[in-house]
Amino acid sequence: MNLDARKYVLIILMVLVGIIYTTRIFYMQVMDDTWTLRAQEIAEKRKEITPPRGVLFDRNGKKMVSNRTYYNLMMVEDDMKNLDTAAFAKLIGWTREQVRYRFQEIVRGEGKYYNRHSGKTTSNYQKIRAYPFLKELTLEEIAVIAPHLENFPGFHEEVTSMRSYPYANGANIVGYLSEVNREEITEDQFYKPGYNIGRAGLERFYEKELRGQKGIRYIVTSALNNAIESYANGKYDTIAKQGPPLNLGVDIILQAYGEKLLKNKRGCIVAIEPKTGEILALVSTPSYDPNLFIGKRNISDNYPALLNDPSKPLYPRPLAAEYPPGSTFKLLNSLIGLQEGVITPESGFPCNKSVVGCHNHASAGNLADAIKHSCNPYYYSVTRRIIQQGKKKSVFEDAEIGLNIWSKYMRSFGLGQNLETDITGLRPGSIPDSKYYDKWYGNHRWAFSTIRSISIGQGEVMLTPLQMANIVAIIANRGWYYTPHFVKSIGANGPMAQFRKKHYSMVDSKHYSVIVEGMRRVVHEPGGTGKRAKLKDIIVCGKTGTVQNPHGDDHSVFVAFAPMNNPKIAIAVFIENAKGGGGLWAAPTAGLMIEKYLTRKITEKEREKTILDANFSYNR
Repeated sequence: MNLDARKYVLIILMVLVGIIYTTRIFYMQVMDDTWTLRAQEIAEKRKEITPPRGVLFDRNGKKMVSNRTYYNLMMVEDDMKNLDTAAFAKLIGWTREQVRYRFQEIVRGEGKYYNRHSGKTTSNYQKIRAYPFLKELTLEEIAVIAPHLENFPGFHEEVTSMRSYPYANGANIVGYLSEVNREEITEDQFYKPGYNIGRAGLERFYEKELRGQKGIRYIVTSALNNAIESYANGKYDTIAKQGPPLNLGVDIILQAYGEKLLKNKRGCIVAIEPKTGEILALVSTPSYDPNLFIGKRNISDNYPALLNDPSKPLYPRPLAAEYPPGSTFKLLNSLIGLQEGVITPESGFPCNKSVVGCHNHASAGNLADAIKHSCNPYYYSVTRRIIQQGKKKSVFEDAEIGLNIWSKYMRSFGLGQNLETDITGLRPGSIPDSKYYDKWYGNHRWAFSTIRSISIGQGEVMLTPLQMANIVAIIANRGWYYTPHFVKSIGANGPMAQFRKKHYSMVDSKHYSVIVEGMRRVVHEPGGTGKRAKLKDIIVCGKTGTVQNPHGDDHSVFVAFAPMNNPKIAIAVFIENAKGGGGLWAAPTAGLMIEKYLTRKITEKEREKTILDANFSYNR
């Protein structure tokens, strides 16, 4: 045989060997589940240590969410030897039928796996893996069981933890945990059966930070699969790291007080620190005690009732409820009018009730007095000048240009879009533009007279209470804001990057002084609509709103900030079906919240009693 022939034989042999090895590896990794199970069995010698979740503190260091130790009774079927079902059932206080059903439930809960290459369907359940047989046992409960587990090989106790809430407040902020499902276990290897995951609120948004980092402990096992010692004296073990604490901007005392004020009412309060964007309070009522959602048993008992409650305690009103802002919206139309040059601080318009209805007051001779009186005809004139600037001969084409300019300004205030804060469940509200009205009336078939309700914050304009509070923060800052957020620091690292960026409105800072003065007059001068928010020694700048409600009594709205020259709190109060305007119910509520935050006491006891005694929970 010549050399060339030998060369080809060798090449063919090498190719054949390569094909055989490749085929075998493919079969082992893809077609044959036995090898996957074997790899997982080996991995079971590597014990994972789950850390406790990070703790949540309010802005003053008060613990809002902590951990409490519980225990799971774990089972590994492969380690079981001649299980005496009757004796085991007696130990845990069950019947034999309940024990058998629990085994079946665990297997069913793991679901099925379909191998598309082999066409085989197998269970995800693995006899070598530990599964929680009993969950969320207290120290007293596990103390009864643990001493007897040596009689039941395959069962062992495992320390776990669940949340604890020292304050029965802020449920809509902190959220809750529940057990992971099969899809979540598949998607993220951090989780195993019986683990919990954040389902709502900050627990959900900061899940990856709060859950911490697992530790690893390697062990050497005997031929009987018993752990006999730590591998290499623990040289390769790693320590579990608890999730970093979340330091919130929330003031839990203020939060609790807000929930107290809104008891027997439907509505919300949002308070923000203007200079940082930190949310001080986010009250949504009716609410619930977050301790009702500790553990699977409590969730199973309480969640259905809360979900079906017609008052919607699970609904995050400050984030998701979209309301017409009413007369509080006049502040923004004032700013846009000034920036566009269609009005000045000295502009006056008659209170012509034939144009749009208004309450009785003298005509406003300037912008600050228009804000003080909350004059509807005044803002009809202001907004008409913004929308119909005469840039086109056709009133319809002119309105299209003007409305799109107006809409662009509104979006610079964070309206008509989600504020990208650190909680889920937000709604964007509604700021109409020309495309919006074209869908309703047709292109160039509408003008300001068609959409005039936007001048007083009614009609198609919708805002969330969080957006309303942020508007006041912008005015308090004279034109800028940080995106409102809850967490001021993750551990020692400060807030997330997006909460350190300043956002500027399209209105120059020079135009804000007259708006601030008008808001001061609302509260502190005769004829002002928000006098019930007045406080001793604190200058409160506010604006009332009465929102028409086609389904029942009007809503009461008030927005404010204080103090006037060094703002520390911006607030929005929205009380549904309150049988009165913003000055009657929302304004005094805001005043009490401001006093509570700035002074830590309440001097207006009669005002407080009036609010606490009011009951609007059944009004429609």
